[in-house]
Amino acid sequence: MSDSSAGLRRKIGSAGELRSVVRTMKAVAASSIAQYERSVAALADYLRTIELGLSASLREDGLTPAPASTAAPPAAAASGPTRSGTIGAIVFGSDQGLVGQFNDAIAIHAVDTLAAVPGPVQVWAVGERVQARLAATGLAATGVFAVPASVAAITALVAQILVQAEAFAASGRAAELYLFYNRPTTGAIYTPATERLLPLDAAWRRGLMQRHWPTHMLPEVLGTATTTLRALIGEYLFVSLFRACAESLASENASRLAAMQRAEKNIDELLIDMNASFHRLRQSSIDEELFDVVSGFEALSQ
Repeated sequence: MSDSSAGLRRKIGSAGELRSVVRTMKAVAASSIAQYERSVAALADYLRTIELGLSASLREDGLTPAPASTAAPPAAAASGPTRSGTIGAIVFGSDQGLVGQFNDAIAIHAVDTLAAVPGPVQVWAVGERVQARLAATGLAATGVFAVPASVAAITALVAQILVQAEAFAASGRAAELYLFYNRPTTGAIYTPATERLLPLDAAWRRGLMQRHWPTHMLPEVLGTATTTLRALIGEYLFVSLFRACAESLASENASRLAAMQRAEKNIDELLIDMNASFHRLRQSSIDEELFDVVSGFEALSQ
């Protein structure tokens, strides 16, 4: 009984220490979610400003083809399912543990989406774990980018992706470039999302030109229209990539937070069961000692 009691006491102590670790990881995940959500909210206002600037610049330029951005030149022709060329894809994953089905969900979504698009596919993975998931489904990644660990590190990742996107578009065989990432939601924690980044075709330009201007004073583009449009397109691509990465990281931490909440609940239930078992075992040991004392007293009395 004493050995079992000591063993239970050690298990209870270990479970208590594990609960402290889980609570710390919960706090870290909650803090990380907040910083990524703030960055996404700030990007929404900035993206709206950029789109209004693009709308004004495209009105000045009419329906002529938009100039190529120095960051990532868009394809010249209109895109569509029957368009020939290589389909590029950037899949955002996670290299951290305790994120549940985060990498599996986005990898399956990317594979299913790209399977419906005709033509050869070239994939870049953000994270080695999602690269392994893609390779397991037969979709080998051309390159791998490191997953940023903070908001400040996203800028460097976006710069690397833009350089790769420029090389991909300049190869002359690029048709479209897609982004695959997990987007935070209120009910389901996150959901896989798809965004077509390139080309910036006639439909994209027409949608911006038809955008309602928020005031009665129509804008006028100062300086060279081509230079202004080129700069705005570069910012548009940068913000689109930054937002996709930030939303992916927010979803990752939301998944980790949910996993830690489940782990904490399981540990609490386990501690309740082990404490109850310990008290029963201790009471049984006390009862046996009392029985021994009573039996000894009765034997001495007789």
